[in-house]
Amino acid sequence: MFKGRENSPLVVGGRYGLSSKDTVPGHIISVFDNLRLPEPKNQFTVGIVDDVTFTSLPLGENIDVSPEGNYAAKFYGIGADGTVGANKNSIKIIGDTTDKYAQGYFSYDSKKSGGITVSHLRFGDSPIRSPYLINAADFVACHVPAYLDKYDMLKGLKKGGTFLLNSIWDVEETKKRMPDHMKRYIAENDIKFYIINATEIAEKIGLGGRTNTIMQSAFFKLAEVIPYDKAVKEMKDAIQKTYGRKGEEIVRMNNAAVDEGGKVVKVDITEEWKKAEAEVKLKVREDVPEFIRDIVYPINSQKGDDLPVSAFRDREDGTFPPGTTAYEKRGIAVHVPDWIKDNCIQCNQCAYVCPHAVIRPFLLDDKEMKKAPEGLEVVDAKGKSLAGLKYRMQISPLDCTGCGNCVDVCPSPKKALEMKLLDEMMHEDKNWDWVIGNVSYKDTLLNKSQSVKNSQFAQPLFEFSGACAGCGETPYIKLITQLYGDRMMIANATGCSSIYGGSAPATPYTVNSNGHGPAWANSLFEDNAEYGFGMATGVRKLRDRIARLMKAALDAGNIGDDTRKAFTQWLESKDDGEKSREASEIVVKSLEKEKNPVAGQILDLKQYLVKKSVWCFGGDGWAYDIGFGGLDHVVASGEDVNLLVMDTEVYSNTGGQASKATPVGAIAKFAASGKRIRKKDLGLMAMTYGYVYVAQVGMGANQNQFLKAVREAEEYPGPSIIIAYSPCINHGLRNGMGSTQQQTKDAVEAGYWQLYRYNPLLEAQGKNPFQLDSKEPDWAKFQDFLNSEVRFSSLKKAFPKEAGELFKAAEENSRWRYNMYRRYAEMTFSE
Repeated sequence: MFKGRENSPLVVGGRYGLSSKDTVPGHIISVFDNLRLPEPKNQFTVGIVDDVTFTSLPLGENIDVSPEGNYAAKFYGIGADGTVGANKNSIKIIGDTTDKYAQGYFSYDSKKSGGITVSHLRFGDSPIRSPYLINAADFVACHVPAYLDKYDMLKGLKKGGTFLLNSIWDVEETKKRMPDHMKRYIAENDIKFYIINATEIAEKIGLGGRTNTIMQSAFFKLAEVIPYDKAVKEMKDAIQKTYGRKGEEIVRMNNAAVDEGGKVVKVDITEEWKKAEAEVKLKVREDVPEFIRDIVYPINSQKGDDLPVSAFRDREDGTFPPGTTAYEKRGIAVHVPDWIKDNCIQCNQCAYVCPHAVIRPFLLDDKEMKKAPEGLEVVDAKGKSLAGLKYRMQISPLDCTGCGNCVDVCPSPKKALEMKLLDEMMHEDKNWDWVIGNVSYKDTLLNKSQSVKNSQFAQPLFEFSGACAGCGETPYIKLITQLYGDRMMIANATGCSSIYGGSAPATPYTVNSNGHGPAWANSLFEDNAEYGFGMATGVRKLRDRIARLMKAALDAGNIGDDTRKAFTQWLESKDDGEKSREASEIVVKSLEKEKNPVAGQILDLKQYLVKKSVWCFGGDGWAYDIGFGGLDHVVASGEDVNLLVMDTEVYSNTGGQASKATPVGAIAKFAASGKRIRKKDLGLMAMTYGYVYVAQVGMGANQNQFLKAVREAEEYPGPSIIIAYSPCINHGLRNGMGSTQQQTKDAVEAGYWQLYRYNPLLEAQGKNPFQLDSKEPDWAKFQDFLNSEVRFSSLKKAFPKEAGELFKAAEENSRWRYNMYRRYAEMTFSE
């Protein structure tokens, strides 16, 4: 409006909050500083370091503009340890029971339980007008000992402030473990340093890894925001309100945690600490790719916001290289497995069920054994085809989440695995690096799709994901990548599997020694099946083009004999995954010598010579609910697409809402008094087409049945769907997430879940296409199974009358479903 007018004012504009960056007072000061310049920068940015187009304004000195007397506290926790929940509770206690103002903001990454969480809490007698993260804290708490050398947690802690550490060591050992830069900062800024072994206290009380209440009590003890006695009373009142429905034992344990939390220990600071190295040196590995060093490490160290724009030059399309999770080395487990070689029967079941691919069997030949580091324990490999080889079960302690499923499933008369403290197992970190770098995966000595044992000698091309410890979903994905990963294309529905499958900078899908691995992408929640359908259709069209080129060349007869034989072999085997791989290698070799112009045309498409294994991954929220229309369209299409539905029976990623897969009697959001409608039977609906392969599986109940289902689904020349029972942290397993495999077994034995396979190809052979793979349930176990999960048992506390009715209905529904499956299995299809 002022353009071209005399004495018009100077209008300057800019942008903030780019890439969700925080905007702090220092940024606003830089805007005013810019306006003071004779020629202020227009279209400026704040919050980013733009060293490519140079739009950014420099950030001045960080300042604290909060009113005097306001108190700011930061808490570093780990997903599922309860830190965020405890801090929300602290805000309610202070905000609701005093005249103080309270503010809370919770910053955490998209990983599932096990990811870093940072809670920002402010309290004060005057209104809080700080819409940004805390950068000048009075109190900092670290709830995870492993974070000491990973994050610069003391940055911004005020002079005279307080630092509380959950330390698994005594005072003297804690002093030794403290990084030099933290010692220097603490000493120079008169920081009051306290420790408490909340990890040990939680284990003794029976709370497992949930240290939240202990650390919350310690905060109130040290911060003195309100009188400690008052805080204790309010915490215990909140515990009764929160956990009262879950039983008196849980209330008692949490009350004990409150009492123990006040027993903090002060660490005396010596003058020597002022002489320590001041430079912040976070623990990272040196010999890593440039992308890991320059982008992944800073992001994982919570310094991603400091990266300049130039760091992403040549990555404008957003693609990240595969396998970045191998460099995270989070070290979040308290206990990790130790292999006892003399007890091992070499079944490989521990590796089969490991949710994070951190425990793997290796076969070492004589050449590899000669280079082995001293003390590397091995035994003779069992089996005629493995004669002369040595066997070792290798653990990666820093990648382990400590769930314990490996120990739980070990069938050896004397357990071949024992959980030990992470510190005691750190020697295995070097062994892991040596084995991964020097021992080959010998997955061709045995047919890897033939047995559970054989499958685990293949490299997992899905590893170290950010899924919850003990996740019931990831073992299914891991096995599929071991069998077909080097020729897989994956469309992933939004949900847990997309979060742990690809949250920057973490990429758990990796490649083999030939550089081949799954191609993975995530579209929308509602269109994942269509997305995979598009992949399959595109690949089929390109392979059809290759087939036309080959047939035309064969008809013309103007190609060499080797090329003619190679084309003939490929055309005969192109729809068989493994045979197409062998034929494709021969085609490429022959075409590299072929003079006919068709050679160049086909070589341009050589990545499509090998048959692709196209999969759609997702949860029940996608498959049963929001994406069902698309899923139905895709299975009805007849296209050769495989769908894996990881059924947690609830919306696991978005807060635990009920889905159409949620069974009768289960508590979930939108079903607070127990779901009253029978669970949808997705498998039966798919079977009605008559040309769709369908399987319902549960790895913990029958490991071989799942392996067979995957093999049959992938080989089936049409659409296939595998519905996999996936115990989830939302279920509230009484025995913890270290028993997810056993929980699946219990579910099948009690009749809660059934195993079956439906293969339309069998009907043409006069056989029943439906095979019921689980035995007659022991119905006496059904109610005990329901009571083993909080999602059911809590209903008895809140609505005892309704619980009795719904639990009875749940059992009746399961009996009805089983009897229907049994009738299908008894049908005759012979003439």
